[in-house]
Order: sequence, then C-alpha cells, then structure tokens
Amino acid sequence: MENYTFNSFTLELEGLKVTQVSMYPVFFFFLFSYIIIIIANVGIVVLVFIDQSLHQPMYLLFCNLPVNDIVGNSIMVPRLLSDILLPPSERLISYYECLVQAFTTHMFGTTSYTVLMIMAFDRYVAICDPLRYATIMTNKMVIKLTVSAWGVAFVLVGILLGLTIRLNRCGTRITNPFCDNASLFKLSCESVFINNVYGLTFTVVLFTTSIGSMVLTYTKITVVCLTNKSKSLNSKALKTCSTHLSVYLILFLSGMLIIVLHRFPQYSDYRKICAILFHIIPGSLNPIIYGVQSKEIRKFLSKLFQPKKVLSSS
Repeated sequence: MENYTFNSFTLELEGLKVTQVSMYPVFFFFLFSYIIIIIANVGIVVLVFIDQSLHQPMYLLFCNLPVNDIVGNSIMVPRLLSDILLPPSERLISYYECLVQAFTTHMFGTTSYTVLMIMAFDRYVAICDPLRYATIMTNKMVIKLTVSAWGVAFVLVGILLGLTIRLNRCGTRITNPFCDNASLFKLSCESVFINNVYGLTFTVVLFTTSIGSMVLTYTKITVVCLTNKSKSLNSKALKTCSTHLSVYLILFLSGMLIIVLHRFPQYSDYRKICAILFHIIPGSLNPIIYGVQSKEIRKFLSKLFQPKKVLSSS
C-alpha cells in the first residue's frame, strides 16, 4: 500500500531543471532581468508622480502596470533565483508561503488584463469623445477604474484559491518553478472537478472580456479616425493606441503560449520557462515601450540630463 503524507505544511518545489554548466548563466540572466524590471518600473512610477505634466489619467492608470510588475516579480523571481542554486531535494517551501506565491502569481496575470482594459476605456474617451474627456476622466473616475481593476482581480483570484484551500492534500511535490493554483490543487486526494470548472471559466471569461473590450474599443477608434480627416487626431491615436496595443499583445501572446503548452505534457520544461517569461517579458518591456512612445516622458528625461551636459561642456 502506497504511503501518503496528508496536509503536509512543507512542500517541495520541482523548480527548473538546470545542469551544473547552465546553472550560473541561467541565474545571472534572471537576476539581470529582475534588476531591469525593478529599476525601470520604479523609475516610471517615480517619474509620473514627480512630474506635474504627467499627472494625466493615461499615465496615472498606466502606473498600475509597473506596480503590478514590481509586486508580481518580487514574489516570484527572488525565490526562483535561490532555488536555482539549490539541489532539487532542498527546494522546500512552506504551504502558507506557497499560497501567497500562488495568489500573487494569479493576481499579477489577472490585474495585467484588467488594467489594460481600463486603459482601453481611457483611450476610447480621449479619441472618440475628446470634448468631454476632462469631465469624464476626472481624478474620481481614475480612482474608481483603478479600484475596480484591482478589486475584480482580487475577488476572482480569491475564489480561485479559496476553492483550493478547502481541499485535503496527500501530495507534497509542486511540479512547477513556482507555486500556482493548478500545482496546489493537483496535490489533493479529493475531487477537483469544481476547481477545474471554475479555473476554465475564469480563464475563458478573462480572455474573452479582454479581447472583446480591445476589439470594441479599437473598432470605434478606427471608425472615428477614418471618418475624421484631422491629421493631429490620427497621429495622436496612432501613437497612444499602438503603445497600448503592443503591451496587450505581448501579454496576450505570452499567456496563450502557456495555455497551449499545457496541452502538451511532453513540453513541460518549455511550459515552465514560458511561465517565468510571462512575468519577466511584460515587466521588462512595458516601461520601455511607454518611455519610448511618450513625448512627455522623453521631454522630462531630456530636461533631467540636460544640466549635466551643460556643466560638462563648460
């Protein structure tokens, strides 16, 4: 008869399968990526709050993405870095720490989509109803949109993890580089039918809602741009919308790749890497994309470094 450990509070993380030769290159790659994420995203948030010209709804709403990237990666990457340097048998994590990591991981993914949806609403109002933009996108509206983006994600993920917490566990091995909901409920020796149904519904609703909002928003924006012959409006729409759409497509394609690889167990190692890159790639590219496209951010940076150039030339 096979022995089981019921409701153990110490779990074992499978982590990434790295050889002795690749251990340090992989470690420094993730370390360097994490440093870039923290510096770039903290820099963007500080920049928006200290520069009065950036106190606009578009940038205030965008600040939700850097905050989400910082929190999501800070919970996952440092733990991943320490596990890479440990042998597989020593990659242990407490059940409660695993729950926090799983909750944060799912909050990161869900909030990324909900924030991009409220940003799409902001772009819609700015381009399709510019005369009423100031009256619609007030500070109160920005706060409401921000709270709704985080609140919806919190409720959805809370239910997702709540359904898993209720289950008894008879396994201890997390077959993933970090804890997530699927890895946790797979430890259960009870029926996980409800978990699978809710998890699938959760994913379908999140993806269809985000895709639907993007298609609807950009269809209306395209119609306005085609019917309006204003070059300034079309130029503004192209700049702001291409930035927003690029960020959404990076997130969407990264998420879809993980879902597709879930259907092919033989590619589990590739799925693990993609799950990590789902955190790292958007977190690294989002501030760069917005920093390059934003005229206001480029202006501020040029003013910031201009005095140094004058002093050096004198």
